[in-house]
Amino acid sequence: MPLREHVANFKQWFTQPAPQALFDRQLVWIALGLMLTGLVMVTSASFPISYRLTGQPFHFMFRHAVFLLLAISTAAVILQVQLKHWLKFSSILLGIAIVLLIVVLVGGKSVNGASRWIPLGLFNLQPAEVAKLSLFIFMAGYLVRKQDEVRATFFGGFIKPILVFGAFAVLLLFQPDLGTVIVMLVTLFGMLFIAGAKLTQFLALMVVGIVAVIALIVAEPYRMKRVTSFLDPWENPFGSGYQLTQSLMAFGRGDWFGQGLGNSIQKLAYLPEAHTDFVFAVLAEELGFVGVVLVLMLIFSLVLKAIFIGRRAFESDEFFGGYLAFGIGIWFAFQTLVNVGAAAGIVPTKGLTLPLISYGGSSLIIMSVAVSILLRIDHECRLKALQIEKNTEDEQ
Repeated sequence: MPLREHVANFKQWFTQPAPQALFDRQLVWIALGLMLTGLVMVTSASFPISYRLTGQPFHFMFRHAVFLLLAISTAAVILQVQLKHWLKFSSILLGIAIVLLIVVLVGGKSVNGASRWIPLGLFNLQPAEVAKLSLFIFMAGYLVRKQDEVRATFFGGFIKPILVFGAFAVLLLFQPDLGTVIVMLVTLFGMLFIAGAKLTQFLALMVVGIVAVIALIVAEPYRMKRVTSFLDPWENPFGSGYQLTQSLMAFGRGDWFGQGLGNSIQKLAYLPEAHTDFVFAVLAEELGFVGVVLVLMLIFSLVLKAIFIGRRAFESDEFFGGYLAFGIGIWFAFQTLVNVGAAAGIVPTKGLTLPLISYGGSSLIIMSVAVSILLRIDHECRLKALQIEKNTEDEQ
């Protein structure tokens, strides 16, 4: 091809609007941006611990890159699955998640006193991540089938999904994993509220849920210690408040523009779990307030995309896709709030990952699948709108 044609094509790419796409390209770029941010920050935050444990500074970076490839490949496959299949097999997915939660209790890998992982060689599968997505898919299908019951009756429509959640909660608390239980509960409440559950019933159940969470915290000394250390971490800065005080120091050192990428001091064996649960503290130290705001804006944009996709699905009478999109949006938003809040000392430490950023194969793959499902919901809504527009033109 002559050089003149190359120049003309390049000019056309800049000057002419892109053709109408049948998927949300902005959502793709937002997700890829978060994944790239995660790879950079995990690489930076894991240097010291990687070298200390393996003698290779890029060990965790290579593993995270493999997880990213697996996540993107899995998401590409999931993107081909039609929504009707998710609706049809939602109960089977729920059953698979329950079986995995039982398996991890029987023969799971224990880390720091918690049995949450099933060794698979390349990475450790965390059934709690599978359980979250499976529950939300099942719940979206349930709300489509039983929408009238949810709005009209208490036991028939409102309590049944809570009983399903209760089964998950019991299995998760045996691990123990209270953080995942709280994420599930909040997302479930949000989906029920969107479905039109009666406000009095909703508020009553929310009060019961809050009381239950408080009781679970009080019942376990280690959970109570987390809460008390969160309220005043400086009372015991080298004991129960150590992790939070180190995280707060990282935020303080970050100032407006940060210390520069790779220049964190806290990751040098001071801040535990620097590349997993507290990667946001390292990000704050190295990129400063500006970097924190930009990353939070990316995540907030993804959540807004999920909400807009859910609204468009409702407008297109795709109720299953609508409920599921809202559920994914609530899930991402609340988990981000808990992770960032824990790092900044706003909420107690719960051990939840930062969506698409923190190190961890299970979380990264499952959340990439969730983004892929969002893209599929949007794609099917656009196809339906295009078909309606075509039929209208044919009639005219």
